[in-house]
Amino acid sequence: MKIIKTILAILVALVVIVLVVAAFINKDYAVERDVTINKSKQQVFDYLVLLKNHNNFTKWASMDPKMKKDFKGTDGTVGFMSSWDSEMKDVGKGEQTITKINDGERLDYDLHFIKPFDAKATAYLETIAISADQTRVKWVFEGRMNYPMNIMNLFMDMDKALGPDLQTGLDNLKSILEKQ
Repeated sequence: MKIIKTILAILVALVVIVLVVAAFINKDYAVERDVTINKSKQQVFDYLVLLKNHNNFTKWASMDPKMKKDFKGTDGTVGFMSSWDSEMKDVGKGEQTITKINDGERLDYDLHFIKPFDAKATAYLETIAISADQTRVKWVFEGRMNYPMNIMNLFMDMDKALGPDLQTGLDNLKSILEKQ
């Protein structure tokens, strides 16, 4: 009986330590990547503002050709929603909704991941003119892991997890637009 009480006391102590540590760990994360595209700022923005076009360049859309896609609203306007549903765990199920458009400058949208886990994030794509025919596109994902799940930030680097996928998407975008 004494051994069981000792084991339980150790387990309780470990749980308390984890919860205390989680209280001091950052809950927010941001991942950012960029690429320079040899097209005018307006040409790049006009392509990016349409969520249907995102299926042409994001890494996730190319991972499952059988993915079900649905669209609601008028593409390129605030409130337009694009949703996806895939049997592949790495793609999952979710939706993105345009929340703000600063014409020619920035497209903001909310992401709601439903499967394989429920999570929410925000993202934006920003276009910055370098010259008349060169544009820098910045893609930023921002999210929050609520307490106590933020303990995962100790073991998971969101920049390393998402960054390469964002860069692949931006490289694909560059290739598509520079061929037009």
